[in-house]
Amino acid sequence: MDDNERVLHLRLISPSPRTDEVTAVLEDCPGVTNIIVLAGAAREPAGDVILCDAARESANEVIGRLGWLKDEGSIAAEQVDLSLSKVATEAVEEAPGDPDDAVIWEELAQRVSGDSRITWAYLAFLAIATQLAGIGVLQNSPILIVGAMVLGPEFGAIAAICFGLIHRRGHLIATALKTLAVGFAVAIAITFACALVSTWLGWIDFHNLDSNEEVQFIVKPDKWSFIVALLAGVAGVLSITAGKSSALIGVFISVTTVPAAGYVAVAMAVGAWNEVLPSVAQLAVNIAGMIISGTATLVVQRKFWPQVGRRSSL
Repeated sequence: MDDNERVLHLRLISPSPRTDEVTAVLEDCPGVTNIIVLAGAAREPAGDVILCDAARESANEVIGRLGWLKDEGSIAAEQVDLSLSKVATEAVEEAPGDPDDAVIWEELAQRVSGDSRITWAYLAFLAIATQLAGIGVLQNSPILIVGAMVLGPEFGAIAAICFGLIHRRGHLIATALKTLAVGFAVAIAITFACALVSTWLGWIDFHNLDSNEEVQFIVKPDKWSFIVALLAGVAGVLSITAGKSSALIGVFISVTTVPAAGYVAVAMAVGAWNEVLPSVAQLAVNIAGMIISGTATLVVQRKFWPQVGRRSSL
């Protein structure tokens, strides 16, 4: 993690009678510095504006102890791109733990909630990725398969399921499962329709699947498929909680969720029904593996990773 990403800038709006209570909490939390109070500056909601910088490791404790501000005022946090401050550096050093290990649970909750919803962008990306995977299957092209893997947006919904499981949020789990089911159903239907038109035009037929040895791993789920899915689930959750987007791309390349969906669509279009079920099994194995290991990773991060404010997290 870059040195600048170790610090968060917090903007709090507090009812004036409780501002002293807020500042007392900030002064008591390790890793919080540069505290500024602007009396009466807030108009909606009305109150005092309090600004401060906090080490990432301190965010959970601050948010946890000032959670009542969500109803009576406001809490906002943003990443500091550049911080030239001796006291900020000292605050980071003062906060126990390491910034890379700090999971800001409220931030994660908002992120997975957004990723769990069905949007037109989500459906479009998943449909395009599935069509690329279908073409990759027909062309026996691992390069297209990898491209489809990278483009697929489905891990956000999987992470939402993991988060929902450890925090017992049934509505979030149901929404994310619906997003996965509807997303893959739409993507497979669109790819199936395109592949079916291609069969009517004489561009493809059953024999196109006879010479695709390079991509046969998609329809051969085994113990290694599940192990890869478990590893990918751990890496995916760690990449989201630590803000490592480059690592998340590696997760997409590791698991054959989208390629399996593309194979299903093409196999149905050309009538290769004996390969449909193995592709569905591959899809299910990968999703199940990522949910299991992703949930386990969040449990470990919540219970055992050393970070400030663990007692105050969600």
